[in-house]
Amino acid sequence: MKKSLFGYAKTTKAIAKSGSWCIYDDNFKQASNDEYGNKLLPVGDFNADESELEIPSPGFAPNHELIKSAKHLISEYDYFLSDFSNKFYPFDNKICAPSTIWISGTNGKTTTTQMCEHLLAKNGAVMGGNIGIPLADLNPNAKLWILETSSFTLHYTKHASPDIYALLPITPDHLSWHGDFQKYQNDKLKPLSMMKEGTLAIIPKIYENFAKNSLAKIYFYENESHLRALFGLDLNKINFKTPFLLDALMALSLQKILLDSVDYELINTFKIEKNKLEEFSDFLGRTWVNDTKATNIDASICAIKRYNDKQILIILGGDDKGVDLSPVFMALKNCTHSPRIYAIGTNTHKIIEYAHKHALFALPCERIELAVKAINADFTDKNQIALLSPACASLDQFSSYEKRGQAFKNAINALFAKNTADS
Repeated sequence: MKKSLFGYAKTTKAIAKSGSWCIYDDNFKQASNDEYGNKLLPVGDFNADESELEIPSPGFAPNHELIKSAKHLISEYDYFLSDFSNKFYPFDNKICAPSTIWISGTNGKTTTTQMCEHLLAKNGAVMGGNIGIPLADLNPNAKLWILETSSFTLHYTKHASPDIYALLPITPDHLSWHGDFQKYQNDKLKPLSMMKEGTLAIIPKIYENFAKNSLAKIYFYENESHLRALFGLDLNKINFKTPFLLDALMALSLQKILLDSVDYELINTFKIEKNKLEEFSDFLGRTWVNDTKATNIDASICAIKRYNDKQILIILGGDDKGVDLSPVFMALKNCTHSPRIYAIGTNTHKIIEYAHKHALFALPCERIELAVKAINADFTDKNQIALLSPACASLDQFSSYEKRGQAFKNAINALFAKNTADS
């Protein structure tokens, strides 16, 4: 059986450890082999008529020539989680996976996944998927896999379905990859049509009609308060506030479903990861916020609402992924105090145009260190707050959103060094 992997990234590298794969990647200019006996081949060497199975790296765009020519394309989830994949297990000597929770949505799925594992680890749960641990590296003997599930993975999934599907709100994101918002929504809602009897889902109420033919038992929620009421949760016992409150409520709801109990004390010990509304003070006592993981409009709007009691000095820009950023500027327009915008990235000029359209102050900075310098000059009042919440991806200028966040911190530290030298 000739098996093919598209891309040589984390997901496919983990699968490739089983050996005997043909791996095609744009970076391979000539044929070679890796340590597991796999063939590393240029994209042009792929012959669809000779391949019996193809698994892409989740981020491979649908318009890539490999995707368009493949005849037996399935996702990583299909390979490990579906009944369809059982015919491959004997060949690769794999062990069937445990029960699964899939967690998706536009914003908050990482935090919700982490919170869910935090609550259920003592019951044998492990987390993975888009959060950084490929399915091939997850413990097959765990009782439960909690999987952060991206729209990319869902797009390529044809057979697998979750035992529980938790869907956070959907807002425009990755439109240049999916084509348009409707297609993006359809991929996020896709598991509902494949779920079996005895499964369960928690999804936003606005998708009630979409889910009417699903075999899963579905809980529909409208907002944080409604989700709280659905599962009898006590807001007064939860220490998190928006935007992390919904994540905590979803994780506690899943715990209630599985264990018929909730552990408020345990959820309140959860620590939000760096790069998400990460607050710190500089040498003048001014508050800066590293929210570099806000790579979509919903995340940035949540940050804007969180700091609406202050004048927001916000860094926006990067790769907007084809999304209309107007809702971010509408949120800024509705701020209590007039915000100031500092535009960075390849869409700097688009950010300026958005700002002018909404009669908001905006300064073209192009680079993050220049934005920090400009903010420093304007940051004169304790009722102000400096916020990196770009609403865009980072790959136009950085290798990851973490690198962008570090560049933000480095630029602020450079201000401190300069002031120390001048004193």
